[in-house]
Amino acid sequence: MQNFSTLTTLPKSLIDNLNSLGYKSMTPIQEMVLPIALEGKDLVARAKTGSGKTASFGIPIVDAIDTKKYNPQVLILSPTRELADQIAKELRRIARYRENLKILTLCGGTPLRPQVASLQRGAHILIGTPGRVQDHLSRESIYLKDIKTVVLDEADRMLDMGFYDEIKKIISNLPKDRQSMLFSATYPDNIKTLSQEILKDPKMIEIDTIHKDSVIDEISFEVEDKDSTLLSILKSYKPKSSIIFCNTKADTIALSNYLQDRGFASLDLQGDLDQRERYETLLKFTNGSTKILVATDVASRGLDVKDISLVVNYDLPHDAETYTHRIGRTARAGNEGIAITLYTKKQSHKIEEIAPSTSLSHIDRLSIDKRFVIKAENSTICIDGGKKSKLRAGDILGALSKEIGIPSEHIGKIDIFERQSYVAIDNLSINSAFDGLRKGKIKGRKFRVWMI
Repeated sequence: MQNFSTLTTLPKSLIDNLNSLGYKSMTPIQEMVLPIALEGKDLVARAKTGSGKTASFGIPIVDAIDTKKYNPQVLILSPTRELADQIAKELRRIARYRENLKILTLCGGTPLRPQVASLQRGAHILIGTPGRVQDHLSRESIYLKDIKTVVLDEADRMLDMGFYDEIKKIISNLPKDRQSMLFSATYPDNIKTLSQEILKDPKMIEIDTIHKDSVIDEISFEVEDKDSTLLSILKSYKPKSSIIFCNTKADTIALSNYLQDRGFASLDLQGDLDQRERYETLLKFTNGSTKILVATDVASRGLDVKDISLVVNYDLPHDAETYTHRIGRTARAGNEGIAITLYTKKQSHKIEEIAPSTSLSHIDRLSIDKRFVIKAENSTICIDGGKKSKLRAGDILGALSKEIGIPSEHIGKIDIFERQSYVAIDNLSINSAFDGLRKGKIKGRKFRVWMI
């Protein structure tokens, strides 16, 4: 694989930053996309999630921004809030070498008025869901006449969610002289039509769209009692972390409660959760405060969590595309993973159609450790202060290690948001950390703290 330094048009400061972030060499999608994107050409890239596509469009976008101009220059559309937030987080990391570059997310589920105020102050890159961007357009609170580049990420998912008209309306408000990039895991007819309508002579890129057997081990079990079979699978494979997919919100909640009652560290992720609950659920999953995420397909896209060793289709997905997106949560960044699908006898005719690469197995072949449960090693503390309070991760780390005396190896992931911060603490030290933060100070100031 090529090194990023072979892209001679990129400044040394950007290359140095990529090296510091661990971007040692380009992934296949980056090797294909970056030269085209850096030339300002339109493109359509078909690639599965976890292939490094965010950096493939993020690097040229960040490099081309004129920070002296404060009208938006880039618009990135994504299907979900979670994916928009992840794109924003990755682009902020890539843009660390650039001063005064502002990235703003525009998603539903959060108040519209603060977004309007932020838009009035100016932003260089806008990342949003089609519905919320359309809301701002209808209120005339967004200015898109200086957009130089538009990116449609996971375009197939956006169309599946019914955003075709919103996307067309948004695109019609952009300058015709622009660069357009479309990324999609699949390429159905509606994506082909959209590409023809909004892109100009795009370069076609297709790479890494099929999950290789050597990367994801796909296995299916015919079952009568899905709950007991699921427990046997977890007690046999003993995953460090797992996502279990259900088709309905009710089943998601019920299954998560079922696993909790049996000692498994589990949380549900489904559409009835409000924005804060969704953030905190995902945050606890990524920082090791819970080990099993039971989710509807709201999490089958736009969820970038490394080291998920096992994905289980508790409910058989409705089609092959959904199956592909679900199992793509494991075996990310070149790692290996296992994808298990449960199906009933009545569904046996659908397995070959939905999961053609799966191998059929039987529960009797499992080696079950009846005493095994999946417990979380961490718990999460929320601190009522964040970027607005000028808190940094180093401030929290210093308060915990130097002032309270928590061993550094017991302090996990620290996430800083606008008004709150979250820190994962090993359960061996959680009580000391909580009491110390509650009674003590950070940067000489008292902050409210609570467990989530």
